[in-house]
Amino acid sequence: MCNYEQLQQAENGEKAMRKILDEKEVITMNNITLAFVGDAVYSLFMREQFSVRCDAKPYVLTEACSEAVSAKEQAKKIDMMIADGFLTETELGVYKRARNAKKANKAKGATVTDYHKSTGFEALLGYLYLTGRDDRLSEILNYKINYGDYIKTNENRR
Repeated sequence: MCNYEQLQQAENGEKAMRKILDEKEVITMNNITLAFVGDAVYSLFMREQFSVRCDAKPYVLTEACSEAVSAKEQAKKIDMMIADGFLTETELGVYKRARNAKKANKAKGATVTDYHKSTGFEALLGYLYLTGRDDRLSEILNYKINYGDYIKTNENRR
């Protein structure tokens, strides 16, 4: 349930763009809520990166970004991080709790396994963002990514 006073306070002049929360507060949040935040973080990050790194038309950037943030690509990324031992024990715990969480939505255009993994990945991003761990968030966002892999030219367009 939303806290009406907190919402009203924000509307009445609270100037902060972002509130850093205590880890204890974040770790007790609903896993799907963490994924909700992480989804926005990842989408904005990828849009920004494609916009500043790629001199391409907007529809090409949109296609590239859509592919890069897909459940399939997120599942690949988190699988690589786990295989490489890149995540801390706490981060792995956040990922696994959200991956295993019961979800109201069904996977759209992805396998159920990839959808669950991507939910865990997004929850991890949400956790890091809300706790203000920007350096670690940046490491994870930039982990083994080649933006050129997602830009389709006329020659290699699907």
